[in-house]
Amino acid sequence: MTTGHHEPPGSPGPQSSPGRPPATPRPGPLATPLTSLVGVRHPLVQTGMGWVAGPRLVTATARAGALGILASATMTLPRLREAVREVKSRTDAPFGVNLRADAQDAADRVTLLIEEGVRVASFALAPSRELIGRLKDAGVLVIPSVGAVRHAEKVAGWGADAVLVQGSEGGGHTGQVATSVLLPQVVDAVDIPVIGAGGFHDGRGLAAALCYGAAGAAMGTRFLLTRESRVPDAVKARYLAARVTDVTVTTKVDGLPHRMLRSDMVAALESSGRIASLLRAVRHAAAFRKQTGMTWAAMLRDGRALRHGKDLTLGQMLLAANTPMLLKAAMVDGRTDTGVMAAGQVAGLIDDLPTVAELVENCVEQAAALLTGPAARVTAPGTPGPRDPAPRSPATGVPATGVPATGNPPAPDPSAPGASALDPSALDSPAPGPSAMDPSAPSPADRTGPAPHGSP
Repeated sequence: MTTGHHEPPGSPGPQSSPGRPPATPRPGPLATPLTSLVGVRHPLVQTGMGWVAGPRLVTATARAGALGILASATMTLPRLREAVREVKSRTDAPFGVNLRADAQDAADRVTLLIEEGVRVASFALAPSRELIGRLKDAGVLVIPSVGAVRHAEKVAGWGADAVLVQGSEGGGHTGQVATSVLLPQVVDAVDIPVIGAGGFHDGRGLAAALCYGAAGAAMGTRFLLTRESRVPDAVKARYLAARVTDVTVTTKVDGLPHRMLRSDMVAALESSGRIASLLRAVRHAAAFRKQTGMTWAAMLRDGRALRHGKDLTLGQMLLAANTPMLLKAAMVDGRTDTGVMAAGQVAGLIDDLPTVAELVENCVEQAAALLTGPAARVTAPGTPGPRDPAPRSPATGVPATGVPATGNPPAPDPSAPGASALDPSALDSPAPGPSAMDPSAPSPADRTGPAPHGSP
């Protein structure tokens, strides 16, 4: 039996021949260590959301020049191989596959990725040193997801090629530290490219991530709300109608902090007693067992692994093992009354459904304009701002020299009476240097050495 993504045949654009090496993409406007490492045009990552990130969404992301990640936790091995080949038949662009490092068949899934020539292996939990070694020996890039500095340091020490760090704003399983605090900590702690996640949905977020020193930004909820996403329209409408305050964090799904949309199902979970929770867990576990063919013993082992050895009840173990069924009820079946909808806080800021190509293009153009173009908000003292052009000579129509731009008064003479010694305009400007986005300039993520990637 197969499970996971079953999508309608066909996809945008012509098919490519399987096995062909990926074509080198033309450089994008925001070249970073991530784009160089993976071979994508843009420093954007579509995360591996269970039941959402299938071949259609991943293909669209790859064709748009970003890094698409295929979710595999809800797929059997045969279905995973089928999905990988489906993406390869649609595009030559690099893409990745998200794995659960603690899954019982993790080693078999790694073998599949190696055999199929997948470019990136993404991990929801830190993979072992042995798994990282196997993948790197085969030329597969390893990009684990982490939620703490110490975890980033550990996988970097084991040879990970990059790391994706998610702050508390992110959807699904999440931590307690905001991205704005966690991301610069990780950037300062490791010497491999860092990808920021949690709270990003447009070019402003991408620009912010790059300014923090990251090599790119990852988005889940934003890619979920695109036309290529396979989530039912009625469920997308629930996301689009959500306000920021409609996104909550609960531990009642599987005992771990889980960020999702408020719903009647979440309310029922939070108000349920132990007996009701256990009965619900058994019912969902039975459904997941039927769909995947897993044994009860294997499900309990997976549930225990998800809890990282913490003390837990039988109901929590079962819920941890079959949480995918709660997600499937909403994300595949459209049953928001019996399922849960993982969501980042940015769900309250999104009100449109662009194509993936439109989303990527708009994000990159906005970020590039904010960082390097005329929309940049910061200018050197005494120079025209973005909405403050220098006055033009009435006679020639060209900018008049020696005349300060409107709104930018001339710098006062520091020797003049009454001039403040702390007047910023009296200080020397820093020496000119390379643009922060100049690909030839060292990236903040590379400051200690040369550069070697979820839930929504």
